[in-house]
Amino acid sequence: MKDIMIMNVKKIAFGAAVVFFSNFTIAQTLQDGINSIDSDKFAQAKNNFTQMIAKEPKAENYFYLGNTYLRQSEPDFAQATENFNKGLAADNKSYLNKLGLATVKLGKGDKSAIAEIQKIVTDSREKDAEVLFRAAEALTLFEKNNSPDLAIQFLNKAIERAAKKEVPANYYYTLGDAYRLKRIPGDAMSAYDKALPLAKNKASVYTRIGTLWMAAQQWQQAKTSIEKAISTDPTYAPAYKALAAYNIKYQENAKATQDLINYTKYADEDPYTQLEIAKLYFTNEDYANSKLILDKIFDKINDPIKFKLRAYVNYADGQYAEAKQNMDTFVSQAEKSRVQPADQGLQGLIAAGLAKTETDAAKKTALMTEAQQKVAIAKAAKDETMKWDMELVKIAGGGASQSAVDAGPTNPQIEALKKQVAANAQDSDALYKLATAYQDVKNWNGAILTWQKMSTLLPDWAPAYYSLGYAYQQATNNDAAKIAYEKYITTVKPAEVEANKQTLAYAYFAVAYLSKDSDVAKAKDYVAKSLQLDPTYQDAVKLNTEINK
Repeated sequence: MKDIMIMNVKKIAFGAAVVFFSNFTIAQTLQDGINSIDSDKFAQAKNNFTQMIAKEPKAENYFYLGNTYLRQSEPDFAQATENFNKGLAADNKSYLNKLGLATVKLGKGDKSAIAEIQKIVTDSREKDAEVLFRAAEALTLFEKNNSPDLAIQFLNKAIERAAKKEVPANYYYTLGDAYRLKRIPGDAMSAYDKALPLAKNKASVYTRIGTLWMAAQQWQQAKTSIEKAISTDPTYAPAYKALAAYNIKYQENAKATQDLINYTKYADEDPYTQLEIAKLYFTNEDYANSKLILDKIFDKINDPIKFKLRAYVNYADGQYAEAKQNMDTFVSQAEKSRVQPADQGLQGLIAAGLAKTETDAAKKTALMTEAQQKVAIAKAAKDETMKWDMELVKIAGGGASQSAVDAGPTNPQIEALKKQVAANAQDSDALYKLATAYQDVKNWNGAILTWQKMSTLLPDWAPAYYSLGYAYQQATNNDAAKIAYEKYITTVKPAEVEANKQTLAYAYFAVAYLSKDSDVAKAKDYVAKSLQLDPTYQDAVKLNTEINK
């Protein structure tokens, strides 16, 4: 569920606003609500802004309540719209609430909202730094619908206006967010560095810096920054969410679970925050806790996203019919813009799962065709929510249980390496040696499980997939072997082809050989590719002659 991980990290990065008014009491109350948003305490923020409206039902107070619904992990567009409309009823010239409605349109995928936001800023004559800031925030809020160049333009003007008194730290946070969207990490880091001395809670800035390092795959710097955030403020919930993402990346499941416990402790009971926690537990492969939290909040959430998460939990439990029902419900109820390539990939995996028990040959073929087509959509989009090929392997029966591994052959070298890996799950050298040691004693389940761990740790290291395919082939799991060999073929980089011609030739031959009875066209294609790489490869020559008679 990498994309869920990637999505969780992104949410942490986008900061809340800090605004100062002349009335000190109101400013303090507003600040409390904004601090709550920044700390993932959305229920507290909503309560805060609701009380402000009760005391003074003016346009900007409705905006801040509506904006809270946009800032939570899954935006509630209906509640946000309701509050923005109330704000406009209180003041039909309110630029903030006009921006709020345009932000809702943008969040739903209507990119004409970008021009609308630009017009609202023009109509305001760019005199109000807060209007400029909120326009920029709207243009950085949504991962797939944004305009970072325009946001940077507005933010620079907002900073210029605010500089007459004091530039709020969040102006720089959001400038960093805009540069992140443009994939200019150096400028993003500079913006966060400028926010650091201005921020009242430096944990907020250190967390953003940490997530930026994570996005750049600079994991040690990321961990250092996140640890600084926690030491600065041990109650700052988003830092624990970032640390959980870090530990999930390194398969430190126990540590990630503790991080999530801490996140739960310091965030609040808002149903959408709990939904985010359920997602994180799923990413951590803690399906029991994910289901427990989801069941607790399911009826409290109107957003159809709950059906998608339940489908993932069903899929993890092998409940393919239930997963299909929940995914179908999500797709039928959600805005079209919210149906992602990963969702189609999951539908493909569900179809593959249903095909396993389908007895009607025509229906089985149709399901497998659907599976391949929809998984291909996710892969073409370079979506990494799940390891699509490996999931297909598991469905095909390619998993290896630890009990099966333990029941197989072993020796003192294997036992020593098992302890070494247990002590450090990121020790790729020990994993490599353990996998090959399992192969030496023909414990193919052990080899399969260990090569799977290696491919998770080093997803771009092609040899792991080749060795996984070989282990599957020796274990007579031909469907899983074909998928692993094909993953090897697609992972070898163009610059590495020449140095790996012999291995690639065998991988193409293996897929051709394993496909010759079920997919002759594919077998012909792959054996031809094998011979292109090595025309002298006799097994490929014989197979080519056989299938082209």
